[in-house]
Amino acid sequence: MRIRFAFVAAAVLFLTCTVSAQDKQIQDPAESKELNTQAYIQLLRADLKASKRTLIKEAMQLDDTQAAAFWPVYNQYDVEQTKLGDEKLAIIQDYSHAFLTMTPEKADQLAHRVMELDEQRLALRKKYYDLMKKALPTVLVVRFFQIENQIQLIVDLQIAANLPIIEEAPPK
Repeated sequence: MRIRFAFVAAAVLFLTCTVSAQDKQIQDPAESKELNTQAYIQLLRADLKASKRTLIKEAMQLDDTQAAAFWPVYNQYDVEQTKLGDEKLAIIQDYSHAFLTMTPEKADQLAHRVMELDEQRLALRKKYYDLMKKALPTVLVVRFFQIENQIQLIVDLQIAANLPIIEEAPPK
């Protein structure tokens, strides 16, 4: 199972690195870039969700009864996780727009948003840990959160590797 997980994790990582955005003919280069970025993000998220489901299904090894209890709860979790992903994306976009003109105030605002998002992610995991324990044996719930954590670490690493390190805007 460890080898299968490593293979699927590598596949998820590969997908996050190789999906390309759809081309769209727009006159304004800035608008074109924004649309391509949005298309790229949508493709990445769709591929990641599909790969993630496959990985979870394979790694969890649930019987029919367990699967019937797990997947509805997981689907609710995924909806809430997606909302947090939307917030993370908004923070990244805000960071990218302010990157060249970063002020201490903006940096502080972004830092607080990231910390709040981290708190929300933890609260979500706690909430669904308790919900899943009502439907599945604890060992399976812990297995799910191990898998979920590893996937999230891969995604977070990909994001971090592509974000430039913050710098203070030069004085005017």
